[in-house]
Amino acid sequence: MSKSDKTSRQQHWRNAMQRYEKERRRNLLAKPGGQEFILILDHLKAGFNIPKIFRSAEAFAAREVHLINIEAFDPAPAKGSFRKVPARFHDHFQTCYDELVGRGYQLFAMDGNCKHSSNDIRLPQKSAFILGNEEQGLNLTPIDYPDINCLSIPIIGNMESLNVSIAASIIMYEYNRQHPPGASD
Repeated sequence: MSKSDKTSRQQHWRNAMQRYEKERRRNLLAKPGGQEFILILDHLKAGFNIPKIFRSAEAFAAREVHLINIEAFDPAPAKGSFRKVPARFHDHFQTCYDELVGRGYQLFAMDGNCKHSSNDIRLPQKSAFILGNEEQGLNLTPIDYPDINCLSIPIIGNMESLNVSIAASIIMYEYNRQHPPGASD
């Protein structure tokens, strides 16, 4: 890599971090989405799917997105959604868990190996979906959280798993299918 390429990459990263800080401050003014579901992003890689998930979260009217131990990321691919969907930052899963259970949420760990399919369960109004790291999956230990249900998205083909931003979009769509905006349950 040439010196000018390295300098250009460093400048790009500095610009991205300035955007992140600016958008994170703007996010403090974000209003909760019209649906009651919440996304929990558990140790996702900062530079990959997070902005895409925020775009989908805005499109599907997510109440908020909780980020567990996630580093700063470039919000530009979110196309403004990072400032519109409330973000809650946690260093550890336990604080997020305590908050959401205290607010009456039922948590669902999204895992392709679960026997319970999103097609076969009636999702509660107050659902929170935990999406794990792109490589390691979920960081939490299920035995420590026996009240968290495991949930999978049915895959017909031979793929082992879906991209986390695609999985997030599918579960948000399923929630909205079961709980249409404006309909009373």
